[in-house]
Amino acid sequence: MIVVTRLNDSQFAINPDLIERIHVNPDTTLVMVDGAKFIVTESLTEVIEKIAAYRAHVIGLAYSGTDASTGSTDSNPDTRPDAVVPLRPRRL
Repeated sequence: MIVVTRLNDSQFAINPDLIERIHVNPDTTLVMVDGAKFIVTESLTEVIEKIAAYRAHVIGLAYSGTDASTGSTDSNPDTRPDAVVPLRPRRL
């Protein structure tokens, strides 16, 4: 989730995976996949940077093997991101 600010200075968190597009005219408007619209004080660039930082954080957690909800490290080698998965040719 990323935290953004409404025009009345109240903050809320939003799932960036559900943002369909972002408009700037003159206020930054987040248009969600369900059609909901949110006007925020952050600029287009700031919203994009927040989304990139969020995704980098998620990828970092995946590679570290840390469970985001508990902070524990997964000890099962089959579920670690660095575990080797054998590839098989695809059958046509």
